[in-house]
Amino acid sequence: MADTPEEGLKMTLGPWLLWGMGVGLVISGMYFGWNLGLAEGGTLGLAIATGFIMLMYVTFTFSYTELACAIPKAGGAFDYADRALGKRMGFVGGMAQIVEFVFAPPAIAAAIGAYFNLYFPGVPTLGIAIGAYFLFTLLNVLGVRLATTFELVITILAVIELLIFAGVTLPHFEAKNLAINALPNGVSGAFAAIPFAIWFFLAIEGVANLAEETVNPQRNVLLGFGSAIFTLVMLCILTFLSSVGVNGWEAVVYPPDSAEPSDSPLPLALSYVVGDNSFLYHLLITVGLLGLIASFHGIILAAGRATFEFGRMRYVSSLMGKVHSKFKTPAYALVVNMLVGIVALLTGKTGEIITIACFGAISLYMISMVSLFVLRKNEPKLERPFRVPMYPVFPAIALAIATVALVAMTIYNPIIALIYFGIILVAYAYFHFFVNKSQVAKTKA
Repeated sequence: MADTPEEGLKMTLGPWLLWGMGVGLVISGMYFGWNLGLAEGGTLGLAIATGFIMLMYVTFTFSYTELACAIPKAGGAFDYADRALGKRMGFVGGMAQIVEFVFAPPAIAAAIGAYFNLYFPGVPTLGIAIGAYFLFTLLNVLGVRLATTFELVITILAVIELLIFAGVTLPHFEAKNLAINALPNGVSGAFAAIPFAIWFFLAIEGVANLAEETVNPQRNVLLGFGSAIFTLVMLCILTFLSSVGVNGWEAVVYPPDSAEPSDSPLPLALSYVVGDNSFLYHLLITVGLLGLIASFHGIILAAGRATFEFGRMRYVSSLMGKVHSKFKTPAYALVVNMLVGIVALLTGKTGEIITIACFGAISLYMISMVSLFVLRKNEPKLERPFRVPMYPVFPAIALAIATVALVAMTIYNPIIALIYFGIILVAYAYFHFFVNKSQVAKTKA
């Protein structure tokens, strides 16, 4: 469907801002959540899972960049699947993307609330989390360049924070700590750790949703996307080793005298080095909050574009396909996403919300790789400013690992899998019986 002037997004973004978005979307995964995979697989189990997931993300990113450069639209995977596989699979791919982007922020918001509550115990955690939703949704409504510039600044600070953390902890690294109870649940623990390995990199593909707002997207999306995944792989390895190498994996999962897993692995590791009352400890924890804010804000931005494209195609209310008359941002889509996210936040099920978001991500990756193969076959003359190297090996690797991950996640999280696939099924039924039939009827008329 051709855009009307009211539906067009403003092109203002360059490679630096896209790098900031790519790293910022993901960087909270370095600060919390990943350590829960240690409880499932131990050091070796999570390392195995992370190694395979890292390979998936590297090959997927190069493959996805080809799609983003050839079809620079705000819907990302939705637009690629719609063109390659038809409206039905396009809808499924778009819904998987929306589930990922809408369900990831509530988990991060809960962590932001918990961080603030450490310093302001009189303020309710839930109140802080909801307040963060309103604040960063407003920031996104006010303009994409303002939002992405803010994202770049806090992302740089969050990266510096991780480098300082590694600089403080690595002198205390001992390889023998990596071997302590390294595989507590056997090989099955590596499969159970997959969602938490995904959390290290979840939402990197959100950069593609900004292609429509990027100056010279065929060049800048590649530069932003490629540099972002390289940065994240390095940070993942550095954070994993510098955390677990201090005192073993259990020290960054369970707080002293507690059997409940913690959402703060870096503070736990740091406390073994400098104590929990030192100036450096409090400084790094305070600055570490920026990592959570960077991802929270960035995913809200990408989610707005994904929902906006659904509205623009009339797959949901056309109101969500409108842009703000003054700021030229998808304001209505951003507000609706915020309301859904707050409802999820109110459930208090952070771990389950993370896993649902991972189900959406893996489904999106699989559909996107199939779309790439189909487009290569059916549209060989489509202009592709960037072509994935080692085709078809790279997309095949990404598709194979994503398929194994989806099966493993379903086996180890059957109830959450049922909820996720139930959401997709109900949404598809709505699309089939109402949206699609209505569009067919209009075409015949």
